[in-house]
Amino acid sequence: MTQGKSAQHQPVTVSFMPPKTIVLVGLMGCGKTSIGKRLAKRLELEFHDSDIAVEAAAGCPLNDIAKFFGDEAFKNGECRVISRLLTEPHHVLATGGTSFTYQPTREVIKEGALSVWLKADFETLYARVKRRADRSQLPKDQERETLEKMVAEHYPLYAEADIHVDTFDEPTNCTVDRVLTQISDYVQKYFPEQYVLKSV
Repeated sequence: MTQGKSAQHQPVTVSFMPPKTIVLVGLMGCGKTSIGKRLAKRLELEFHDSDIAVEAAAGCPLNDIAKFFGDEAFKNGECRVISRLLTEPHHVLATGGTSFTYQPTREVIKEGALSVWLKADFETLYARVKRRADRSQLPKDQERETLEKMVAEHYPLYAEADIHVDTFDEPTNCTVDRVLTQISDYVQKYFPEQYVLKSV
């Protein structure tokens, strides 16, 4: 596990090919989708969102899956979808806020992907979530308390990710650069035989 934090933006030139699919994990508001899309573009990989894939597989919105079939059925279905996605060519995958907290899904990701936790402090998360139109996971008038509980319960599980990247209120490209730098460093350190340079 590696961590990184930088106050200055250092442009990164991508010169390597990830040996596995890169899976982004973290709470709502941490930037998985926005960062994931730009990360995929920089790496010249496809981008996938597990929430969208789960809805497509179920044929209904995420909230309806849990409402009509139960939370356990939702988690198991999500695990199957993520397992399938990880059999596809390497890509960048943004997961749902609770995906990595479910042990079977966490094990699948650990086995078949390179996991990156986009970590934000509570106040940063809360400010971002308050700006979102869709806050259905947070009961009205209890948003702060619910988010605090989620941070307390989920962060120890997110900490099992391979790479931790602190996120701040900064331009998205700055965060993407730091993610790229840490992925490159991690692969060079732990998978040197798989560190394949891109052709120029």
